[in-house]
Amino acid sequence: MKSRPMDKAWAEFIAHVQPNEQQLEQFEKYADYLLSCNEQFNLTAITDLPGVVRQHFEDSVALGKFIDLNAVTTIADIGTGAGFPALPLKIMYPHLKVILIEVTQKKQQFLHDTMQLLGLTDIEICGLDWRTFVRNTDYQVDVFVTRAALADLELIRMFRPACPYNQALLVYWASKDWLPHEKAVPLMQRTESYRIGHKERRLVFLKALQPA
Repeated sequence: MKSRPMDKAWAEFIAHVQPNEQQLEQFEKYADYLLSCNEQFNLTAITDLPGVVRQHFEDSVALGKFIDLNAVTTIADIGTGAGFPALPLKIMYPHLKVILIEVTQKKQQFLHDTMQLLGLTDIEICGLDWRTFVRNTDYQVDVFVTRAALADLELIRMFRPACPYNQALLVYWASKDWLPHEKAVPLMQRTESYRIGHKERRLVFLKALQPA
């Protein structure tokens, strides 16, 4: 990689994530643009660069430690907000087709501008709310991802028998103290724990029950 001034957060990110030069440049542009637009678009409560790098970028791409994303074709991000976790995953796995589900128009505009800035393609922004999305769309989605944008009871609507997404995998970013709703418990395949800095995090993998 080319020589550049590097603070501790970026140095740790490179060591943990191992982006190539192009990917690192995309992450740097993403961070700069996010922080410059944050007040206008109300994107994140994290307003410092180290926080963005660790709590948004590194936390988002942690999924790649637990499933083979090279074998995944399409992901959909429920309540993506400023693009997390889907856009960092797209940067690291550029083959992915991505659907960003976000109802807030200001955030939709930020996502569109970010995609243009970073040169990201094969991404669709969907402005439907989650209930309307599961009722009225039929995308081919392998994995749904969400960083706790909705309660698990709402999310598991996708597993209803008539829903076209009931065979997809749902990955839910949860805090270490999160407790599932009783209706979500039978759908939980596994949980995986990891650390971002000093914070313990969990990924919860949910899948429809297979018929006997």
